[in-house]
Amino acid sequence: MGRDRGPKNKLSRREGKDLFGNGSKSLERRLNQPPGMHGQNKRRKESEYGVQLREKQKVKRMYGMREGQFRRFFRNAQRARDLTGVALLKLLERRLDNVVYRLGFARTRPQARQFVNHGHILVNGKRVDIPSFLVVVGQEISLNEVARKIPEVSEMIDNPLYVPDWLRANNGVGHVVRDPEREEIDQDINEQLIIEFYSR
Repeated sequence: MGRDRGPKNKLSRREGKDLFGNGSKSLERRLNQPPGMHGQNKRRKESEYGVQLREKQKVKRMYGMREGQFRRFFRNAQRARDLTGVALLKLLERRLDNVVYRLGFARTRPQARQFVNHGHILVNGKRVDIPSFLVVVGQEISLNEVARKIPEVSEMIDNPLYVPDWLRANNGVGHVVRDPEREEIDQDINEQLIIEFYSR
């Protein structure tokens, strides 16, 4: 099953969350209204399975992953020392495209993934063009010279956004200081529902 490439605002409205970090005011006003004719009037009460599926789909779309890839991350999380749900979120946060986004080098995760795909991201000085590459503590993540000359990127470097404490960013160079903690990851994710979905 391929990555979901449907209209981004429609997907966000379906989940009631800005999945892609677009931050548009018109989307913000319509998040509580599902897509469809008049938002289908109201959100219908979903089955237990439906709620679990929606949560899994929401998180999968947030991180821009295919089903098979997301399932592999879940299996890896099951083998980790942490609770499975927490381990899953920590793995997702350590994806290179997400780290580029968290460091403030890109405005959205899709843009960060594009930078990685186009070879604009260096890890310890070497180009890495695999969005799902997992960073580890001590690694340096930086933008190449081509990316630094993109006006939007240059502006973001000069006016950095909030960077979580597990990362450090300075002038287009980031460092992984430690692994992320659960409280530093989106609080409106219910990882237990994802565990229940895959445990059926």
